[in-house]
Amino acid sequence: MEWNFQTAERLAAALRAGEVTSAELTDQAIARIERDDKAINAICVPDFDRARAAARGADQARARGEDRPLLGIPVTVKESYNIAGLPTNWGMPQHRDFMPAEDAVQVSRLKAAGAVVLGKTNVPVGLQDVQSFNEIYGTTNNPWDHGRTPGGSSGGSAAALASGFGALSIGSDIAGSLRTPAHFCGVYAHKPTLGLAASRGMVPPPAPALPAEPDLAVVGPMARTARDLTLLLDVMAGPDPLTLGVAYDVTLPPARHERLGDFRVLVLDEHPLIPTGSAVRAGLNRVADALVDAGARVERHSPLLPDLTEAATLYTQLLFSSQIARFPIEAYEQLRTSAAALSADDRSLDAARLRAMVFSHHDWIGANGRRELHRHGWRQFFAEFDAVVCPITPTPAFPHDHNPDPRERRLAIDGVEYPYLDQLVWAGVATMPGLPATAIPAGLSPGGLPVGVQLIGPMFEDRTPLRLAELLEQTIGGFQPPK
Repeated sequence: MEWNFQTAERLAAALRAGEVTSAELTDQAIARIERDDKAINAICVPDFDRARAAARGADQARARGEDRPLLGIPVTVKESYNIAGLPTNWGMPQHRDFMPAEDAVQVSRLKAAGAVVLGKTNVPVGLQDVQSFNEIYGTTNNPWDHGRTPGGSSGGSAAALASGFGALSIGSDIAGSLRTPAHFCGVYAHKPTLGLAASRGMVPPPAPALPAEPDLAVVGPMARTARDLTLLLDVMAGPDPLTLGVAYDVTLPPARHERLGDFRVLVLDEHPLIPTGSAVRAGLNRVADALVDAGARVERHSPLLPDLTEAATLYTQLLFSSQIARFPIEAYEQLRTSAAALSADDRSLDAARLRAMVFSHHDWIGANGRRELHRHGWRQFFAEFDAVVCPITPTPAFPHDHNPDPRERRLAIDGVEYPYLDQLVWAGVATMPGLPATAIPAGLSPGGLPVGVQLIGPMFEDRTPLRLAELLEQTIGGFQPPK
């Protein structure tokens, strides 16, 4: 039997029933990678010998009567996670040979749950792109169209899932890095609530793997079904055992509803700062129609929605002020000069990015205070609604663009060009306040490319958007292998 596109849930059931062994699943996954990955380039660091050994160990454990959530299931891991014995370089040539001494927390949790790690998946340099290419490992192609990007920065993981290279993967997200690749490749991803899943060991080299709490950034699951996302999130969720994990464990509350018709949903198809392409709008309407047909309460506008323009500016300020923190002083001074030359009337996102790069601590504290006001606004919103359905980016996957200066790149939306980085505003809707967001497939574009949408839910109620994703999958369909 061909197992490579089966769900993790189905594989777990087959392993428990003795229909297949982990060694067989792993050999089949490796054979598919060796056959197909030359064209995709998703698996940048294979670890096949240790994967086969882990699979044999999983089969032996099962024979002893053990049963763990992911026992014997082949998975992949984003390159940016530390795995002892494998390089972690984030695509940065100067750290090509950096070798961590221990596994990241989430890699340890995968292994403790019994998963078989096939290898690591490709990323952009420093995880800072909506594409996945670097000088060390080359370019990852979209399995649906090799001339297009699979997204970034978890693009290798999404491409691997869409290609049948393992049943699950783990990635990270600060600017849509889980959600955009899922949208571009037709798979599922979940950006957890900020702070829900420990991220120690997902750190740029050669920095030590300390239990620091990053601002905005999260780690999260990727899969080919919504139920598999939940299975993997339950493995990943919980505080770092070196810090808050000393004091408590995590028990997520149940989803607010179990029936699609009980959900109260706001559908957003336009952002004030960037248009939504027709293909993405069609995907949103497909989801909205399914909700209406099921009897859900669906609104298109609400005065409770926090201001999206201010939210995009705040997100830009918080994101770019943090990303510039490690720049050398010479570069910082050049940025200060450029920012000072901006017109006071320039309120573009490009200007906001440049000003944020030279934020003082005073500036950041002010932005953080405004973020707390937005969080309060979202609490009020989610007293009346259960979820927001909105775009992840304005378009399906776009052609590879390796211009070294992202400020010179352009994104074509229905034939009109816009600044490349402006597409991040939709990712920021959930990221800036730290809300959970589940990316789901919503059909194909007229050109045959996957289109996804995100379901944003209340803070620390991650099961609500995940359950909504599961119900929508049953209604409109989900993952389909690339044609």
